Amino acid sequence: MIPAHSVALALADTMLAGAAGVAALIGSAARAFEVEHKWVPPLCEAIHVRTGEHFHSFSRMELAAIILDDEHFLGAWENGKAPPQIRRYCISLPVVPEQPAWLVALALPAIPTVGDLARWLTVRPDELGWFADQFRLTHDATSRLQHYHYRWLPKRSGGWRLIEIPKQRLRAMQQKILREILDLVPAHSAAHGFRRGHSCVTHAALHVNQRVVIRMDLKDFFPSIPASRVHAMFVKLGYSQSVAGALARLCVNRTPAGAAAAVDISWAERQALRSPHLPQGSPCSPALANACAFRLDIRLQALAASMGAVYSRYADDLVFSGDAQLARALDRFHVRVAAIALGEGFRVNTRKTRMMGAGVRQQVTGIVVNCRPNIARDEYDALKATLTNCVRHGPASQNRIGHDNFRAYLEGRVAHVHMVNPARAERLRNLCAAIVWP
Repeated sequence: MIPAHSVALALADTMLAGAAGVAALIGSAARAFEVEHKWVPPLCEAIHVRTGEHFHSFSRMELAAIILDDEHFLGAWENGKAPPQIRRYCISLPVVPEQPAWLVALALPAIPTVGDLARWLTVRPDELGWFADQFRLTHDATSRLQHYHYRWLPKRSGGWRLIEIPKQRLRAMQQKILREILDLVPAHSAAHGFRRGHSCVTHAALHVNQRVVIRMDLKDFFPSIPASRVHAMFVKLGYSQSVAGALARLCVNRTPAGAAAAVDISWAERQALRSPHLPQGSPCSPALANACAFRLDIRLQALAASMGAVYSRYADDLVFSGDAQLARALDRFHVRVAAIALGEGFRVNTRKTRMMGAGVRQQVTGIVVNCRPNIARDEYDALKATLTNCVRHGPASQNRIGHDNFRAYLEGRVAHVHMVNPARAERLRNLCAAIVWP
């Protein structure tokens, strides 16, 4: 006897290879069973009601789950009846649904099969299986068979952040996926991180001169995005299940046990790293994170708009700002944000939540926004003093932390000030130019 779930899967394969109407579904079931069952027509009507015009957008697993959940199908397996048996299995491919207009406009590269994906990436099919971790092999973190280098960095707020850096060949594949697929997919307008023409300054400028600014942080942003979500995103972009699975496995990583245990982190953090996740350090991860957070941005922007507030996101940094209406709702607003984030697969780090009124320094991604985007006074004065001492006593006297390239470090900090406030940066640039470097 064939189990019920196997019958449901075979029935789903047959139905997905045909038309979507009720009559067509009944005909597909008749071909599969080669006999008529009284419960098939009401089952097909129930499937049509639940899937509608999007029938062919469902996967075989999703359609099989609908079939297994239907009372008419389950009734055929009760009361000692002879269970239905599949007599003719379908080997035809599912009907490919017509792409929506927005997806056609993206003009993404056509990659029908995994073999086409290997040719597109200029690798052999067996190499593609290796780089995509098709066989889920686990090696020691120091093994040359690993596709990533691992580096732990301390966070400013405490704890550790793992940087997972892909090796040369995998990185080249990920860069091709980024340039020719992911860069063509638009992010939500509220996302300002990892987008051309956007920066921490454009993110902060939206919240200038507001009565209240709320800053919240998503916990473990990249590791909290699993492979299944990346896979679903590539399917949404029109790729088949097999191609989307290979693309997803090329873009995610499972941290080896040795690397995950190198520092003291919580059990939940270690488990997230040990599961397939977006690696922080991959060129694809920022764009994929923005795409996977699209629904989160939609819901949070709608919540902010309902209170006359402004919302934007820079990577894992969520910022809301508004007037008296938002100020009156502070006690419950952050709870609603946390609930929405949890519903979308993210967690808010409540310890980093900040609610800043107009009477205190309102700071967004390190930029003060009380009146206009500006650098904090103490930060500006400290940098100015460092540059002045470099001019007077030489740069070696100020490189107390031991930067490998202290000149590039200082020039980078001055460039950041210039990006936020060019007028205040002019004096710093003059001091930087006056330093005598050995």
